[in-house]
Amino acid sequence: MLRERLAADFTVVNAENAAAGFGLTRAIAEELFAAGADAITLGNHAFDQRELIGEIDAEPRIIKPLNWPKTPGRGAGLFEVPAGRAAAGKKVLVTNLLGRVFMNPVDDPFEAADRLLAQYPLGRAADAILIDLHAEATSEMMAFGHFCDGRASIVVGTHTHVPTADAQVLPNGTAFQSDAGMTGDYDSVIGMDKTEPIRRFQTGLSARPEPAKGTATVCGLFVETDDATGLAARAAPLRLGGRLSEAWPD
Repeated sequence: MLRERLAADFTVVNAENAAAGFGLTRAIAEELFAAGADAITLGNHAFDQRELIGEIDAEPRIIKPLNWPKTPGRGAGLFEVPAGRAAAGKKVLVTNLLGRVFMNPVDDPFEAADRLLAQYPLGRAADAILIDLHAEATSEMMAFGHFCDGRASIVVGTHTHVPTADAQVLPNGTAFQSDAGMTGDYDSVIGMDKTEPIRRFQTGLSARPEPAKGTATVCGLFVETDDATGLAARAAPLRLGGRLSEAWPD
């Protein structure tokens, strides 16, 4: 198992496109938990599978965008690292926020994060804090990372489906990457079979695309935190298998 190879204490998976590119089902969520995910974050496609609307309240490990008002589910969760791992008993706060640049209108993610981080100060209420910012613009992602620097362990972007080359620890100790990248077939257009997206760009006509079915590349961000502060000691991109060049934490 990948988590065991990495000796990871806690694993978060963004799964808003897990159901053939559109949302998440409870059955797929259970598969991800069985595979080793400790928490699942979502995004703007969170409720594309309508069944999740009636089921998300019953699963505290699925985190919907905190700043998406009047939708079911939890926008944050405080989790305990399970027994048997090096950091067993430590508390991990996970939250998911939507950006606003080139996205549908939602509440201000900066203000929502500010309130949450004041409620759960790093090193006191939580031993580690992971923020998944699901956003379109890298400028918004970077600004948000600096806004949270020193108050969160990790700020990682999702949504663009392409891993960025800027994994780093920011000046005040927050691990950051603009986008972790998708896990999927990169011989595609953001994970979808190439035919329909190319036709859409050529003609302006659209039909529902199908996922590309080639060999997947696993993409993510590996972070090691300091036990004393909860801040990041190092951050490294993870890419394994498929078409992209491999990147493995030292």
